[in-house]
Amino acid sequence: MSLSDPALIALADHFGIARSFQDWKGRQTSVSEETVRAVLAGLGVDAATHELAEQALTEVHDRPWRRTLTPCTVLQEGQEGRIDVHLPAGESVAVHIELEDGSGRDCWQVDNWNPDREVDGHWVGEATFAVPGDLPLGYHTVVAVTADHRSTASLIVAPGWLGLPARMGSTASWGYATQIYSVRSHHSWGVGDFTDLADLATWSATQGADYLLINPVHAAEVVPPMAPSPYLPSSRLFINPVYIRPEMIPEYHDLDDDARDLVARSRRIAADGPEQADRIDRDVSWGAKKPVLEQIHALGLGAARQMAFDAFRRIRGFRLHDYAIWCALSDEHGSDWKQWPEALQHPQDQAVAEFAARHAERVDFYEWLQWTADQQLSDADRAGRDAGMRLGLICDLAVGVNGHGADTWMMPGLYAEGIGVGAPPDQFNQAGQDWGQPPMRPDVLAEMAYRPFREMVSTALRHAGGVRIDHILGLFRLWWVPQGLGPRNGTYIRYDYQAMVGILALEAHRAGALVVGEDLGTVEPGVRDYLRDRGVLGTSVVWFEMDDAGHPLPPWAWREYALSSVTTHDLPPTVSYLSGAHVDARNDLGMLTEPVEAERAHAAAERQSWVQALRDCGALTGQNPSDEQIVVAMHRMLRQTPSRVLNASLTDAVGDRRTQNMPGTTDEYPNWRVPLSGPDGHPIWLEDVYSSPLAAEIAEVLNG
Repeated sequence: MSLSDPALIALADHFGIARSFQDWKGRQTSVSEETVRAVLAGLGVDAATHELAEQALTEVHDRPWRRTLTPCTVLQEGQEGRIDVHLPAGESVAVHIELEDGSGRDCWQVDNWNPDREVDGHWVGEATFAVPGDLPLGYHTVVAVTADHRSTASLIVAPGWLGLPARMGSTASWGYATQIYSVRSHHSWGVGDFTDLADLATWSATQGADYLLINPVHAAEVVPPMAPSPYLPSSRLFINPVYIRPEMIPEYHDLDDDARDLVARSRRIAADGPEQADRIDRDVSWGAKKPVLEQIHALGLGAARQMAFDAFRRIRGFRLHDYAIWCALSDEHGSDWKQWPEALQHPQDQAVAEFAARHAERVDFYEWLQWTADQQLSDADRAGRDAGMRLGLICDLAVGVNGHGADTWMMPGLYAEGIGVGAPPDQFNQAGQDWGQPPMRPDVLAEMAYRPFREMVSTALRHAGGVRIDHILGLFRLWWVPQGLGPRNGTYIRYDYQAMVGILALEAHRAGALVVGEDLGTVEPGVRDYLRDRGVLGTSVVWFEMDDAGHPLPPWAWREYALSSVTTHDLPPTVSYLSGAHVDARNDLGMLTEPVEAERAHAAAERQSWVQALRDCGALTGQNPSDEQIVVAMHRMLRQTPSRVLNASLTDAVGDRRTQNMPGTTDEYPNWRVPLSGPDGHPIWLEDVYSSPLAAEIAEVLNG
């Protein structure tokens, strides 16, 4: 039933809550009143009755008039802006801009004919000031000064156009995509680590690759169980220390013989456990590494290394200290902070400060782990660039975080309560998806001048030549799923995409980095055009590049500003997709709402249409080609597109047939726990990748 309460409708529109949407079959679907009220509750708005909704509406109308300045304004370079100032009626005010470099610029008052308003028994006036259109890029401060008061707010000036970094040159670039935990060497601890990543980056560069796109390396839990999904992190501001290689830490060499024996035994336990051969077990690996890392940390640091560690702590600031406290608290009370004693659930409480003081050595250990992980990630990025890559690593930024993890503890109020992020039903996931991640509230983000988002992007770019934004559509709108209603009964809520894309472009500009937006799935009109016009690359995948009639797009019709590939981590490796194995897998897991016979027929027709498309463009010749030959031909077709950045999955390069992730499932399928495997389904080592003939053939094709 569509909404009928005028106050509820006005609240939904004010907060950007969609009252209807177009589903994957093109049908306009109304959002229920129950869903809208639940989403408003997640935004801290009680609209359970008509009377409460009217009270809430009055409050949201008065709120801007209670503050002198809007907390944050984001402008594009060259754009003249407007700043509204609220102050007691009749009072005069002067406004200027303090730039990042310490200099200042004046603003000037312009006409504003809005009448004074009575708020909380006082009359408030509104004045508007113009912001100069020639301000430099950066994070600046608006200052409003009255006779007895000084107010400040953030002003962010972002590039209008980002584009490709100069180091990419004018020719098309290509690289591999991989899940680094799955790529294990003979020296890793059961989970692919940053040293393996450095070696893989070096090999990729020798193949001609300009970058290596990796899964998010965000921090997970520090006590078992560790969430297997890199897209369900505890924090997007820090790194998962499970990727540390203990033997590469300089102080490792100061361990005595007994401690070295412990390292050898621990590594064997992590690498050779009965489950490790066929499944990645992060808990086993971390359980073996952690005591070794504790011993190395206990050795202390030399003077120069201590200075470097102290510098890292200064750069990362109070957030690093808060995160380390969360880790130490997890050691004591488990990783779900909502189950901790009440006095420890709030980071600013005195009990938390007292705990940190009593456990200062443990807090230092977790800060040291982040420094160590940061150094090893930096080494991996540098290894690829030193071997010839133009970009180095491209890191992935997950769309959300675990609701019980560090970020939601450190930043209370930012994440919506009782809400999960997901996706509406679509062709591949016909029941919809609930990813179990609380969304950031767009109103609180703006109040915080988008600082958490800025920190996430800058963290991802610390040691990378680019960043991939998972589900970049979430910068425009996210599918909110109220707890208990299921993903079918969610709705979209809008974000200030101009502000968020602007900040993303500013951070990437300063890092000289590439930005790739994963813009697959249900995309509202205009989003891809907007991203292209801001110089942000989209994502094109063979199986989704169809024209309006459902036929494969010819190579020349693909997007230029896109990272184009044959498959992604959310799809089966191409040899499996070609066989239709994905249909049977989804049917076995109960994920289909359409008859399985119809899905199988669709998959077979899809394969045939792409084989014909490959023949039409000359990428495939000969009769009865093998699946491997079709895979190579698909990459040959990629080379014919105008896309500036091409991508090959490492699973395709070694003939892997096992799917890394089955969207819409959790433990029904071993998502994010599948080791890199060969065509026979048996896991292979990183050292085996170096001699893969299929990888050599695909590299030769992509090198042109």
